[in-house]
Amino acid sequence: MEGGIGGSQSKDQNQIVDVRSVVESVSAEDSDAPLYQVESLCMRCGENGTTSFLLTLIPHFRKILLSAFECPHCNERNNEVQFAGELQPKGCCYQLKVPSGDPKMLNRQVVKSEFATIKIPELDFEIPPESQRGSLSTVEGILLRAADELQALQEERKKVDPQTAEAIDQFLLKLRACATADLSFTFILDDPAGNSFVENLFAPSPDPSLSIKFYERTSEQQSTLGYVVESSQTGSVRDAASTEAVGTSNQVQRAPHGSIGAAAGHRAIAQSNSAEIAESLFRYTAPEEVMTFPSTCGVCTARCETRMFVTNIPYFQEVIVMASTCDTCGYRNSELKPGGRVPEKGKKIILRVENVRDLSRDVIKSDTASVTIPEIELELTSGTLGGVVTTVEGLIMKISESLERVHGFSFGDSLDENKRSKWLNFQASLKKLLCLEEPWNLILDDALANSFVAPGTDDIKDDHQLMLEEYERSWEQNEELGLNDIDTSSADAAYDSKDATTEEKSEV
Repeated sequence: MEGGIGGSQSKDQNQIVDVRSVVESVSAEDSDAPLYQVESLCMRCGENGTTSFLLTLIPHFRKILLSAFECPHCNERNNEVQFAGELQPKGCCYQLKVPSGDPKMLNRQVVKSEFATIKIPELDFEIPPESQRGSLSTVEGILLRAADELQALQEERKKVDPQTAEAIDQFLLKLRACATADLSFTFILDDPAGNSFVENLFAPSPDPSLSIKFYERTSEQQSTLGYVVESSQTGSVRDAASTEAVGTSNQVQRAPHGSIGAAAGHRAIAQSNSAEIAESLFRYTAPEEVMTFPSTCGVCTARCETRMFVTNIPYFQEVIVMASTCDTCGYRNSELKPGGRVPEKGKKIILRVENVRDLSRDVIKSDTASVTIPEIELELTSGTLGGVVTTVEGLIMKISESLERVHGFSFGDSLDENKRSKWLNFQASLKKLLCLEEPWNLILDDALANSFVAPGTDDIKDDHQLMLEEYERSWEQNEELGLNDIDTSSADAAYDSKDATTEEKSEV
């Protein structure tokens, strides 16, 4: 990518311009923005140096603004990456386990946004967002830069506080040992903006050393990112929620289930279409009622409404459907959560996809389900796509989009031909699945049995392309789900005492 900065621009474009021209250029939608140079002050020697700006789009990743400063007087140089596009809906956290004696792990490319924090728990070391702003580097480069910045003021520290300086010297030995792969450590990149990235060396296959988690931002993180957060939303709302309801605006509103839950059935009845009436009214059980309650938008933190109803899906279980719409920023979100108790066993669903009708089957994938397609050696661990309600075709398209978004930085011009051809072949194999050139298997493995694939026949027993397997969860799976720590003794005792009291009253 660095070669593209210098080689793709002509010399007449590299002119010293004013800051206003640069701002107008990077604010425009022109993807072929030239390289701009601005005269700026060097913070080391006080003379004027040159800052170069380039707005570029990394294929399948983000639009970014690269800036590089160079001072001809003292040879001071630095660079910075800023994200010119929007903030992502969720934050992201990358966790990379680096073993000792493997220098290749340190060559992974890392994009760190200006809001990201880097942690190394083994050293109790943290790089806050304001310490190293947005940067494009490698794991090794980030560690060496941190070591150099700590080393810079050591001479002054030795004069003022020799004890602290000696402790920092000992710490620098460990940090540089990590940077040369002499020590094993864990590299954590936590970005509430969701714009950071750590390269997956095994993409598109799962990386055994790298894990990615996406999370909802807290009110404090929203405020850090520049969103307006009401003071009541940072704590008083939680306090008020624990007390009695205040005012009618916070009360749950109940809408007649026919106005929302049976809208499709009403339309079918009005059009006198018997087939549509049957499909709309009997495919899924209509909800008894739709509840509306106040909530907070996950993007702009403004007040909005969330609608919720409980329904039953045949051959599956009771589910809770929730949908939120924000009138302030237009953000929409829908979730499907399992209802009822935690199943005693996990479930594996195996679907043999053979025709176009199979691509239209409804699919509910919970956030605890993993997805496997053996024919193309694809395996997505639980939580990769979150919980989705879609079809078989939609699930494949979501997988393709997710891989391009998460690993798309690897498509840059720094990628060697072997890896590029591997990516292109994998993309072609995903498209072949939808073309149905050959039958293939879709496997959903859900430890909580909260996933579902719609049968192609009226009776699920007659669907020979769909197989369901139940299995006992391992201790590790229960531990990951938090089931080993659940203590229901108090609730059991309360229910037993209630039952005993009921029996005594009935006898009297």
